Amino acid sequence: MTSMDAETLPNDIPFLKQMVAELLVSLKKKDQRIGKLQHHIEQLLRQRYGRKSERLEDVDPSLLLPFIQDYLQERTEQSKEDTETDMSEEETAQKKITYTPNKPKRKKLPEELERDIREYDLDDSEKVCDGCGAPLERIGSETSEQLDFIPARVLVIRHVRFKYACKHCEQKVVTADKDRQPIEKGLPAAGLLAHVVVSKYLDHQPLYRLEGILNRHDIDITRSTMCGWASSCANLLEPLYKRMAKELLESKVINTDDTPVRVQDKKLDKKMRTGRIWIYCGDQNHPYNVYDYTPNRSRAGPQLFLQDYQQGYIQADAYAGYDFIFDDPARDVIELLCWAHARRYFYEARKTAPPLSHTALTWIKLLYDVEKKINDLSAEQKKAVRQEESVVILNDYKNWLLEIPLEQALPQSPIRQAINYALNGWEALCRYTTDGEFSIDNNIAENLMRPITLGRKNWLFFGSDNGGRTAAILFTITQSAKRHGLNVFNYLKDI
Repeated sequence: MTSMDAETLPNDIPFLKQMVAELLVSLKKKDQRIGKLQHHIEQLLRQRYGRKSERLEDVDPSLLLPFIQDYLQERTEQSKEDTETDMSEEETAQKKITYTPNKPKRKKLPEELERDIREYDLDDSEKVCDGCGAPLERIGSETSEQLDFIPARVLVIRHVRFKYACKHCEQKVVTADKDRQPIEKGLPAAGLLAHVVVSKYLDHQPLYRLEGILNRHDIDITRSTMCGWASSCANLLEPLYKRMAKELLESKVINTDDTPVRVQDKKLDKKMRTGRIWIYCGDQNHPYNVYDYTPNRSRAGPQLFLQDYQQGYIQADAYAGYDFIFDDPARDVIELLCWAHARRYFYEARKTAPPLSHTALTWIKLLYDVEKKINDLSAEQKKAVRQEESVVILNDYKNWLLEIPLEQALPQSPIRQAINYALNGWEALCRYTTDGEFSIDNNIAENLMRPITLGRKNWLFFGSDNGGRTAAILFTITQSAKRHGLNVFNYLKDI
């Protein structure tokens, strides 16, 4: 429709009605697009400048739909009635809530630490009694401990191999063997290699900082040299990496997630492309955290890694790249979805649809309240409580989602996308209630992505696909050792 002012409008009423109808449709489409763009801008600003956590402050009751307020009130009253029924009057009278302030307690220093014992004694002139002049006798001592730090000590190991020869024929010369080294004929000993690996892949130090740290000890080792050392360490540790991956595939439940990483590629105009790091976390009986690197996010990555996983459960987001394993009739692998992912969609829609999104978040909070209550229970006890309480909440929640009118959540709106995500994966979202060993969310895998996200802010990118493979192996060894409560430096040096 061409633009016109009031003076040029036609007098034909049916034509004017048609114009108004077209304008209303156009306005509605513009409002939808503006809302969608505002949503994207808010998410980008939050990612760049905002708080990363999704914690909500105390929600204003006016933001919740009235029925959920009544629902919460009924649950609170029912909980009080059940508590009063279980307790006698005498127990109720004696029950008092006391609060004690948290006073920090200094932990005892480990006994295995080296001690520098410094003794303090009185002068001979002070060892005489002021009253009678008799010599004072030692009756004990007071001991206190202080923690000090000595900067890293750099040591040169000189290998001297004695040679022997026959004086008579001068043909036989024998040289003593030396211990096998991590890198034969290389400069670094095991301790230096372990230091480089721990510093970069556990403490997130980029190699140029390590180069500066070594320079403070008057040692000139370039970052490119240390990069080669890391690659050699990955080659040495690859058999252990493969064994951990094999053990992990025996898990009942595997938690997995992925995150992007920049990879240097000199063949491209921008010299950079996006690769992917994946985490596969084994269960309690197979406690290994195995990382994998792929040049992209195609399903080929998880398909190759999980090719021998025939039976069990995989918990992840709703990424379609995992569907190959769930749809394979030759396997018995079942999907578990993550309530933290479902919650995130509603959290991101809280500005565009406050009543609906905050009400949805309140439902999810009720599910997590049950999880907090059963955190220390056995698997069988967890299952029983979930079946009794969580299933009821889930059924009521689904009925509410299904009853949301289309006009309150338009098809392309953020809130509708959140609703569709929850309903499309509802069976997999609710499956955690059928087994106490399952988790309500995939946070264990997401938390294991933090070393990658923290590290890439420092080392910025991988130098190549081979650098990604090196990182995957070394992240696996260091994070698995950390999961077992080991001293990662000592563990690596020993290997």
